[in-house]
Amino acid sequence: MSSTHPSSLKQEALDFLTLCHQELDWDKTKLATRQAAAIETIESGHPWQPSFEELEHGARVAWRNNARCIGRLFWESLEVRDKRDLLEPDAVAEDLHQHIRQATNKGKIKPLISIYAPEDEQGAQLRIWNHQLFGYAGYGKQADGTYLGDPKHEEFTRLAQEMGWRGQGTDFDLLPWIIQKRGEAARLYDPPEESCLEVPLRHPSLEWFADLGLRWYSVPILSDMNLRLGGLNFRAAPFNGWYMGTEIGSRDLGDVDRYNLLPVIADKMGLRDNKAEALWKDRALVELNEAVLHSYSEDGVRIVDHHRASSEFMRFVEKEQANKRLVSGNWSWLVPPMSGSATEIFHRGWKDRNYLPDYQLQPTAWNSSNKVEK
Repeated sequence: MSSTHPSSLKQEALDFLTLCHQELDWDKTKLATRQAAAIETIESGHPWQPSFEELEHGARVAWRNNARCIGRLFWESLEVRDKRDLLEPDAVAEDLHQHIRQATNKGKIKPLISIYAPEDEQGAQLRIWNHQLFGYAGYGKQADGTYLGDPKHEEFTRLAQEMGWRGQGTDFDLLPWIIQKRGEAARLYDPPEESCLEVPLRHPSLEWFADLGLRWYSVPILSDMNLRLGGLNFRAAPFNGWYMGTEIGSRDLGDVDRYNLLPVIADKMGLRDNKAEALWKDRALVELNEAVLHSYSEDGVRIVDHHRASSEFMRFVEKEQANKRLVSGNWSWLVPPMSGSATEIFHRGWKDRNYLPDYQLQPTAWNSSNKVEK
């Protein structure tokens, strides 16, 4: 259960309902009725229950408030799936496939959130252990010194293996899901291979690029963040937008502690033969990002480049100013990881105002849940 004092929880609920009153054109009678219901429930020692209208608006405002997200122009388009009645891991796992199908939309990605059983008086009722619903296994360093898979997921991969999962041993093995209901051992579910739309990466002019065998999944569905709304915690609320190309090309595939592909691409381009070529990383980075954007576009999968995303964020800022709202922002997250100074965001600054509702980081589930049964 949240350690926040009950009076603070009550105030957070009242503030949220006032926000709904202001932004959803409620009359004063509806506001008073909803606040009275929330107060009565909270004072009896139980979490209050938002209506679907309140839940939907809260989830959308949480996107609007999130200081790290560059894609907030589209916050009002978030579709909300109210699945608060689902608590059993088997039912949640089955429903997650429906989220994937609806969000993927044959490549025309839809912003979507599925909100499962909330935290109650005893704490989190349900946790999804995965960082995202899609992710690739990380198997560790091999005998030849290379790394097999995605280093980001090495610990999660080990946990899944301890529970009996065995991958194919490739660089792009989709991870299984681990879902846990409070008081029970975590359960392992097969990787969502049939639901996952993956994009094989190729380059518009470098013919050898396709031979690298690279690919990535279409939809980034975050599944380990807490939706904080009106004093309530929804610790299993997977949500997605669509990818900005540099998230894949610069970070997932380019970072030294991830797939670290810049040396591979630079060598294929002959950029490191000349020791005087100081910008080999930059040149390789551009080609890697071009391959990502080209491949997604060719396959009809929605993606945005970092220049357009930056322009869209500035439109979001203008709209917020027109609505007399201050923008919360974390500069280090908003500036794209490639050509940052070529975007307007680089030359601006915002404060992280810690607005609520919001999507919040929370401890990894395996460090705050029951021990995994082997």
